[in-house]
Amino acid sequence: MNAISYNGWPASKDVESIRIKSYAIKGSKVKLRCAYFAAPLLVAFAEDFNELIEPIDGGALDDWGYCYRMVRGSTTRLSNHSSGTAIDLNATKHPLGKAGTFPAETVPLLKALAKKYGLFWGGDYLNRRDEMHFEIALDPVKAAKLIEKLGLEYDKPKGQLGVQP
Repeated sequence: MNAISYNGWPASKDVESIRIKSYAIKGSKVKLRCAYFAAPLLVAFAEDFNELIEPIDGGALDDWGYCYRMVRGSTTRLSNHSSGTAIDLNATKHPLGKAGTFPAETVPLLKALAKKYGLFWGGDYLNRRDEMHFEIALDPVKAAKLIEKLGLEYDKPKGQLGVQP
């Protein structure tokens, strides 16, 4: 039996057991490792983030997805990165614990995009801001329904995700 990440998704050190794959983010040079069943939401969000908020391929290698580990500072809660249901974008620009790293005028759009894709933004954490962080805020069934509602798909030729024709 797999462990469960903080948001309730299956987590494992065995990437094959939870179907972790690497997905290219259209319009960038970045690839993010995500759980197959969460990838359409995370990838579509990252593509919109790249296009509408700020570019994510600055060459700093500061964009991440899957990583089996505990929540920073915890010894008991598995990070949502452990289930491949969280991504960090432009971590060096938006370091853990720092607030106000995005221009104020982009924050409403950032929050709207997160909501559209069923994500929670770490900039809204109450105790410790994590503005680089975006995680699936839905259970797997609700995530699948949102993927269908948005017209996203799981696979395209060459392993890409995108909007269905």
